[in-house]
Amino acid sequence: MGVPDRFEVAAGAGLGAVFAVAVAFQAYQVAGSWGAGYWPFGAAVAAWVCALALVRRRDPLWTAVAGLTVAALAVLVTRLVHLPAEPSPAASLGAAVLVGSAVRTLPARTACAVAAAGLAVVAGGLLVNPGSAVPVVSGLLWLAALTAGGGLRLLAARRRTVAERVRRAERLELARELHDVVAHHITSIVLQAQAARLVTAKHPERTAGSLAGIETAGSEALAATRRVVGLLRDAAPAAEGHERLGELIEGFESHGRRAHLRLDAEPSGWPPQVSSTVYRIVREALTNVSRHAPHAREVTIGITQHERAVTVEVEDDAPRLPARRYRRAGYGLIGMSERLEALGGTLTTGPRPGSGSGWSVRATIPTGEHR
Repeated sequence: MGVPDRFEVAAGAGLGAVFAVAVAFQAYQVAGSWGAGYWPFGAAVAAWVCALALVRRRDPLWTAVAGLTVAALAVLVTRLVHLPAEPSPAASLGAAVLVGSAVRTLPARTACAVAAAGLAVVAGGLLVNPGSAVPVVSGLLWLAALTAGGGLRLLAARRRTVAERVRRAERLELARELHDVVAHHITSIVLQAQAARLVTAKHPERTAGSLAGIETAGSEALAATRRVVGLLRDAAPAAEGHERLGELIEGFESHGRRAHLRLDAEPSGWPPQVSSTVYRIVREALTNVSRHAPHAREVTIGITQHERAVTVEVEDDAPRLPARRYRRAGYGLIGMSERLEALGGTLTTGPRPGSGSGWSVRATIPTGEHR
């Protein structure tokens, strides 16, 4: 597991505070209505279930099993001993969190089994305490957990489906590279091989030159093939190359924001797939700023060329928000990540390094040649 971020820590702390208040309030109510000796059992059961709910991320299945087992045993104890109805509202709250988390994250059959176990605990409480309103509260919390967990599960499945569709579309587009980037190299090899056969028959002394031409064409074809790592893509038309970066920036600034371009590169020497990828990275990054960073006022676009790669970095100055990392990972960037992986490059997104605000998109695109 990775190190939890501040948002997750804050959410866990908030949930822990809700659990603590629920357990304390329940103990207070039981002590006032049943007497001072009746609250410790229910408070202990609720505390155990809520504590398991707080650590559910470590193992959603076994924490849910353990929490529901504690709740079920508490129901049996109330059957044998005259104690307040179980599962109590505080314990039911913790159990609902466990059930909702399991329904959201576990495989379908396992999630259904946990949901059924939660319903069994609720039904047990109703059977043991038929005239009490406490099991009814447990049932409502179980239903809320099932609804929330199922809804989040469906939403995550939809996001995965859309992301896979984006990746598939990018792969299909990559496949068209064969025609525009590699096919002309192969055609050149065939033509030069045919010419070499004729030249060899009439002028043997020119054979070396013909073979050198074939070797050059073959090397270029191999380099182009390696650049796309077998997932060949369609080089974008000239209308979507680096030449139109100026138009992108003008369109972005027309909405009242500033954009600065730092170009430390020689775009005229880039292969077509590098030129189009630079354009698309900048376009997607600016689109994300427009959609998801309404408070950003300035964007810096840096394009730097090294010996074998071009680096594109787009940074904005929007204030840092706790949930921003969830909103900024758009499906367009998923397609760009797929594209860069095919080209042997990398894509990283996240808070701007060394700053308390802003977001950064950084892409490295191999050119496949020395400078």
